[in-house]
Amino acid sequence: MANIKKKHELNVEGQFYCTDPDDDDGEGCIACSVCYMGAPDFFAEDDMGNAYIKKQPTSPEDIELCQEQLEACPVNSIGNDG
Repeated sequence: MANIKKKHELNVEGQFYCTDPDDDDGEGCIACSVCYMGAPDFFAEDDMGNAYIKKQPTSPEDIELCQEQLEACPVNSIGNDG
């Protein structure tokens, strides 16, 4: 489960978030590119390749797409507060 206390500083406010790569619990982003390749309208990469949320989904279809990225993340670094 993503550590809500270690959110990436570039995330936009909202229900979805990515964790900082320096999360001590081992659930920080590892720059695998799964989320920003799978949902580029919502996820982006910083200068180091680590993911963050650039736009929150609003439609049911977009929320489902972001939820799919959350479930596909190999290190559980995507969270959903919603």
